[in-house]
Amino acid sequence: MQKAAYIVSLLLLLTLPSCRNTAGSNLKTAESQAKTAHLKDSSLCFTQDILKATSAEVRDFYHDHGNVTVWTTKADRIALQETIAGAEADGLLSKEYNLNFLKEFEALNTITEDEALRYDLMMTEAFRNLATHLFKGRLKPSGVYSDWALSSKPFEADKLLSDALKNHDIADAINRCRPRHEIYSSLRHSLAVLNSLADDSTLPKIIIEKSLTFKDSSATVAAIKQRLAYWGDLKADTITTIYDEATVIAVKNFQERHGLHADGTVGKQVANLLNISRNERREQVIANLERWRWFPYDFGERALLINIPTYRLAVLENGKDTVQTYKVVVGKPERKSPILDSKITNLVINPTWTVPPTIIKEDLTPAATKDRTYFASHNMKIYRGDDEIQPEQWKPEEFDKYKYVQGPGNHNSLGRIKFNFYNTFSVYLHDTNHRELFSKGYRALSSGCVRVQDPFKLASYLLEKDNPDWNDKKIQEITDAEATKNVYIQKSIRVHQLYWTAWMDKGGLQFRDDIYSLDKILYNKLRQDL
Repeated sequence: MQKAAYIVSLLLLLTLPSCRNTAGSNLKTAESQAKTAHLKDSSLCFTQDILKATSAEVRDFYHDHGNVTVWTTKADRIALQETIAGAEADGLLSKEYNLNFLKEFEALNTITEDEALRYDLMMTEAFRNLATHLFKGRLKPSGVYSDWALSSKPFEADKLLSDALKNHDIADAINRCRPRHEIYSSLRHSLAVLNSLADDSTLPKIIIEKSLTFKDSSATVAAIKQRLAYWGDLKADTITTIYDEATVIAVKNFQERHGLHADGTVGKQVANLLNISRNERREQVIANLERWRWFPYDFGERALLINIPTYRLAVLENGKDTVQTYKVVVGKPERKSPILDSKITNLVINPTWTVPPTIIKEDLTPAATKDRTYFASHNMKIYRGDDEIQPEQWKPEEFDKYKYVQGPGNHNSLGRIKFNFYNTFSVYLHDTNHRELFSKGYRALSSGCVRVQDPFKLASYLLEKDNPDWNDKKIQEITDAEATKNVYIQKSIRVHQLYWTAWMDKGGLQFRDDIYSLDKILYNKLRQDL
């Protein structure tokens, strides 16, 4: 509503006086009005009455530029308008930056001083908004999600605009605001591909009672082939009802693009994915574009990058090169792994585990109430203050008055090693005593922390980079001793827990399950009131 009120204020400025004296009167004859397009290229002075309708940031910008118009070069104005139109490729809407109004003003042959001043203000506001939205996102993450703790990205919009006007490189200045990650670029390409696809609303929905595979024949097979052809997985001049070898290959390709085990069979899960419309995929890509604008502009020289929906951890060097990858288990939808960035501070070999409040309430207390041997079987001690309490002294109704600590060992919930990094959610990266979970396709199964497969390989990488004296043998000796050992990391390595469900690579459009249902929430917020 504030933005709408601001635009209305600008549009009402027609009647306000200018501080520049032109021919002694603001009343122009038809003859003189026919020759006023040059005012757009003239340095005109603002009055405070006109500037008061703008934001404080815009007033400060004009104050620093002598309170005169700054968009006095036509090429700069055209470049901005073309760049605004191009932002549609980022999932942004050009109408939010008043593109139609700006084009109308530029086309005017007759324009008053007040209109020229209003035009200049709108250009400045459009530049600042578009540049900021591309660099930091249109929305604030805190206004959309709760489990989100990424560092704010500082941005100097006024300096960017000043330099762009000075150097006459408006388009380049705004283009530099886009995230420089390859995945962001691939998302822009994804959106272009989706926009180029034909309407799919007439394609039949796929409804199956049992899985379909090679040599099956039915009308449903024909519907499957139609959708596979639509998405480019199947090259077919004619659609038949036979599940032939080409269909098997196409289904495998479709499954790979959706992160599934590629067995060439269409079950209910594949059918549901085939039924997702182009517009739904567009919304998903647009939501991912916005989230990437929230992500760190630079991941750091070395980093651990965890993408929650793909259940993968990548070790990055040189800010972009993937040198190792690991499977991970992430939080359940009801106990989400948070989105955050931090720095690895230390790792703990043979860690103890202090049970967090949610697990105490929802898991430990119900289980231990039924069977007090729960504590012994889980190698767990109970403390009230500094005093250890025996299981028979434990009172379930006072469950939140105790601290519960699980000793180190193979059955410890953290496994044999954990990696600590500061965050407000009390989560970390760790080994697990349930290593069988890494064989599953769906791995949103933890209570919020991220469990990593082969954690000792990761520990060796971190420690060897930190100190050449560390090696696999030394780590194994400490592990075998079963004593808890803290090892501090001296060389900085960032950790980023992020969330993206779409991109494009050499295999084509890639989509993953929105396991926390974050995409639709974000898309609706982006389009709200627009």
